[in-house]
Amino acid sequence: MTEHMTVSDTAATPVKTLPDAQTVTEVEHYTDRLFRFRVTRPASLRFRSGEFVMIGLMGDTGKPLLRAYSIASPAWDDELEFYSIKVQDGPLTSKLQHIQPGDPLILRPKPVGTLVHDALLPGKRLWFFATGTGIAPFASLLREPETYERYDKVILTHTCRDVAELRYGAELVESIRNDEMLAELIGEGFADKIVYYPTTTREESPKMGRITDLLRDGTVFRDLGIDGISGDEDRAMVCGSLGLNTDMKAILEGYGLREGANSEPAEYVVEKAFVG
Repeated sequence: MTEHMTVSDTAATPVKTLPDAQTVTEVEHYTDRLFRFRVTRPASLRFRSGEFVMIGLMGDTGKPLLRAYSIASPAWDDELEFYSIKVQDGPLTSKLQHIQPGDPLILRPKPVGTLVHDALLPGKRLWFFATGTGIAPFASLLREPETYERYDKVILTHTCRDVAELRYGAELVESIRNDEMLAELIGEGFADKIVYYPTTTREESPKMGRITDLLRDGTVFRDLGIDGISGDEDRAMVCGSLGLNTDMKAILEGYGLREGANSEPAEYVVEKAFVG
């Protein structure tokens, strides 16, 4: 059972006494390790879907504790959404997991990142490879109309240890497929472009295994009815652990894809700043 709180559920009065402070508007806990939250958005903040910002809280020493967090909401959203792990002895997340609607949160409004459309050359099929909370930037991009204008097919792979940890992604995809506003923005039938491929590595589920192993042995392609990945048509974004990033770079380059950047677009990009 999840715990879901909004500003209307609490008597807390929003107070912005911290530098660069925003106000928490909603909190939802999925497991004892994962939760999401939404905060007010500075009127001056402009970002590209897929970018990250520095957010945090004041530490016990009176200095701010800041970490890089991908913005999970799209660039057009009036608020900012984040998806986070809980680390009981983590300097920031040990405190962050206890935030309530109405609480202040430090946000440094200087968005950056490589998981943006500008870092990729045009293609026909876009792959999102995520583990854990690495799905956050793709939650932003999946709600971005430009994603569907650029690609004929968008494939989200999400690998977690347990089934419960897949809930955020499953609910995200379902909500996008039924989003009437997005349908108006993009056009009817846009949801048919989305392919969702969740896997677990520990708890039994319909599809088990690390995405890297499933790519190497061809399982993904057989399941999806795809011949493979090619540098001519496929583009990819990767966000997860250091191990995933390293392995995926080798796999994608084995298919003939080259790593891109904002300054030099290519066939795939990796978010090196992801924490979690």
